[in-house]
Amino acid sequence: MAGPCSARLQGDVAAFTAALRTLVNNPQFSDVMFVVGQEQQKVFAHRCVLACRCQAFRGMLSQAPVGSQDSSSSIPHQGPFVLGNVQPEVFLAVLEFLYTNSVTLNSHIALEVLTSSVEYGLQDLCKLCVKFIKDTLSVEQVCEALQAAVTYGQVDLQQHCLAFIEGCTAAVVRTQGFRELSDVVLARVLRSDRLAVDELDLVQAVREWAHVSSAVLERPVPEVAAVPVRELRLPLLSPSELVTLESYNQQDLLIPVENIAAAWRAHALRKGSGVPSRLCRPRRGTRPRDHHRHLEPHAK
Repeated sequence: MAGPCSARLQGDVAAFTAALRTLVNNPQFSDVMFVVGQEQQKVFAHRCVLACRCQAFRGMLSQAPVGSQDSSSSIPHQGPFVLGNVQPEVFLAVLEFLYTNSVTLNSHIALEVLTSSVEYGLQDLCKLCVKFIKDTLSVEQVCEALQAAVTYGQVDLQQHCLAFIEGCTAAVVRTQGFRELSDVVLARVLRSDRLAVDELDLVQAVREWAHVSSAVLERPVPEVAAVPVRELRLPLLSPSELVTLESYNQQDLLIPVENIAAAWRAHALRKGSGVPSRLCRPRRGTRPRDHHRHLEPHAK
């Protein structure tokens, strides 16, 4: 006689997901509450769902009550849990994912949901956020997305953002997001040969970035700009442009004197002698100048 057969059969996934979605922020049968954001919005959840879906929440919910004499107490923290540094809309998106394995995103919260997904160790949510950000990238948001990608080690998103910036550099350097880049990320952008902007415009954009960073960080312009300024390709500028650059530089000391001197030396010697080869390579958007032909052999 044949033994019993077994099989795992699956019902309507959409109906199951829809049913669980009704539990998101639903006080009925809820056994844990969060107070979220500066608005101190109450958000209701279910301990068992959060604990089985997210290790970070499992640890949070397993903590002993504040003031407990026994840190190993089996009595879990009943809350409410105060999460003051996250927007309610962002936290609700995280909960939606935990309950339904799907998420509703928009361009206003996607980067913050990405941040939360990293903080909570939700790799699948992180992937969904990266895909959404790549699909909806804009001139206004690309620098913020690049900064987040570098911060959270999202290499694929970094490359996508850099390619986007290379395609519309002149517009990107005028955005607020460009002025808010960190010095390290800005330097990474400036290393690209494919930036679609002339070097003179790029120098001006870096100058504006440096003045904003100096005001925000309360540090001198030369100090905040030390890293990205190394990537400016001054030998590409004409003699008259270098004279103007020196005039501006007397006011804020953005560029070290030795960098400008090296550019002048390249003009005098008619080659990029003593200058790193990458600083003599025209970018994709560099306007041709007569002296560039003298730099080309050095750049090869």
